[in-house]
Amino acid sequence: MDRKRRCRWVADDPLLLRYHDSEWGRPVTAARAHFERITLEVFQAGLNWRLILHKRRAFRKAFRGFDAAKVARMGPRDVERRMKDEGIVRNRLKIESTIENARRFLRIREEHGSFVKYLDSIGSTKGKMQAALRRDFRFMGPLVAEAYLQSVGRIPAPHQRGCFLKPRRGRLL
Repeated sequence: MDRKRRCRWVADDPLLLRYHDSEWGRPVTAARAHFERITLEVFQAGLNWRLILHKRRAFRKAFRGFDAAKVARMGPRDVERRMKDEGIVRNRLKIESTIENARRFLRIREEHGSFVKYLDSIGSTKGKMQAALRRDFRFMGPLVAEAYLQSVGRIPAPHQRGCFLKPRRGRLL
């Protein structure tokens, strides 16, 4: 690990370091990446982010590469298979929410032309964005919505004091 100061939660975990340095808080434009982040944040609710990040590869396999169109076609047998998948978090409500969220994600994309245009149409205040996400997606409480918005760079990621990525006055990332 290099000598840069980072948020304490990174610790000495290479996956957390890579996520912190190159993904968290960076603007996302690809639809699949947005759906992936929504899914991972839903599964993280009540759990440790480290656990979710270490299961990311298994989540990607279980949810068909986070292809919303493929996930939207999943049915009860697929839910049962995921409930037996030890590589992911086996929570029926979260699995079913992910499938329903894929359907909602596709509908939103169709209505707005892209998922980014949907986000742009909501406005830029945290409260408005959280309210829209909570209305439009399942298992999207205020903390899950906030974590998602931080992860995709829609609101500032709260880097800790001393972290090399924490914005300083007059300096943007």
